[in-house]
Amino acid sequence: MKAITVRDRAAGPAGMSLTDLPHPHAAENDVVVRVHAAGFTPGELDWPATWTDRAGRDRTPSVPGHELSGVVVELGYGTTGLTAGQRVFGLADWTRDGTLAEYTAVEARNLAPLPADIDHTVAAALPISGLTAWQGLFDHGRLTTGQTVLVHGAAGGVGSLAVQLAREVGARVIGTGRASGRDRALALGVDTYVDLESEKLEDVGEVDLVFDVIGGDVLDRSAALVRAGGTLVSVAMPPTVRPEDGRAVFFVVEPDRARLADLAARVRDGRLTPAIGAVRPLDEAPAAFAPGAPRTGGRTIIRVAQD
Repeated sequence: MKAITVRDRAAGPAGMSLTDLPHPHAAENDVVVRVHAAGFTPGELDWPATWTDRAGRDRTPSVPGHELSGVVVELGYGTTGLTAGQRVFGLADWTRDGTLAEYTAVEARNLAPLPADIDHTVAAALPISGLTAWQGLFDHGRLTTGQTVLVHGAAGGVGSLAVQLAREVGARVIGTGRASGRDRALALGVDTYVDLESEKLEDVGEVDLVFDVIGGDVLDRSAALVRAGGTLVSVAMPPTVRPEDGRAVFFVVEPDRARLADLAARVRDGRLTPAIGAVRPLDEAPAAFAPGAPRTGGRTIIRVAQD
């Protein structure tokens, strides 16, 4: 099969290439999925799990990408809950070969059934962004109706879904980001937008929850905005400055089949729309990883196979 592989950590995206690899094996409780569309995180070439397995052993050449949408073609021993020929989407394990390949082996529990009326490119944009937004807002942030949430990066892949989910539960949403994201964030329903390059973040006042995807100085300054009993949540880095009378949480997204199905239902009835900026073929994946690759308008999705 064809797959994108990385061999040299120091080379970055320049070390990625389209390669022939053996067909993956379905271990116990696995399925093999024919990948139709895949998502990736630009920074994953810096993750230790991209280069080593759970025991710390080198596992290059590695296949990057951890989001997928496709069709089950093989079941491993003991696998239940899915069937051959079924459309699915979900997350691949961080320490195993990923989804920028024609086929990939995935734990069945990390996948959810995909309704026939959702395109694979849309589904591939949901797993990391959608689960991160949900878990950050509700599982860790405990957001409820009537509260105010500050969403950093409100026009991006994670932030745009967080805005939509927060609005759905009746929260007041303040969004931040670059000037180029203002119109999209306002269209999604933010009540106020702050251009972090030219406007003062501190002017937003107190909020119940800060949901951060940026880190650094923006994360540090956000701690002072959390009102008593509120929460600062980040997926970018562990907070080094904590709210004076509140909680600070750093988390890594976790697979959740039931929540994936719930997110897909929201997409079907128009309550949730992933931000997709471009769809590129598999052989263009290395260029999509490059630091200078355009990312305006949303996530870049890799189309691996046609329906």
